[in-house]
Amino acid sequence: MSLLRAPSAFAADFKELALPFADGVVASLRAGDLVYLSGTLYTGRDQTHRRLCALLDQGKNLPVDLAGQLLYYVGPSPARPGR
Repeated sequence: MSLLRAPSAFAADFKELALPFADGVVASLRAGDLVYLSGTLYTGRDQTHRRLCALLDQGKNLPVDLAGQLLYYVGPSPARPGR
């Protein structure tokens, strides 16, 4: 059964999580858990990760506090044919 085809079949299995995460929340998750996230989610590509690592290597502060946050890697998506 697919989550997209029958979301109500999975509703009881969702874990609702608020960002930033409270202590211990991530440790309670297991591979395959379905989660519903609410709050601010940070996204970035490879250059973002390079810049953040460079700031840390230089002993500088990050522009945002990422403690308990989720940083989701997003990459370019291919253009549709003809675009």
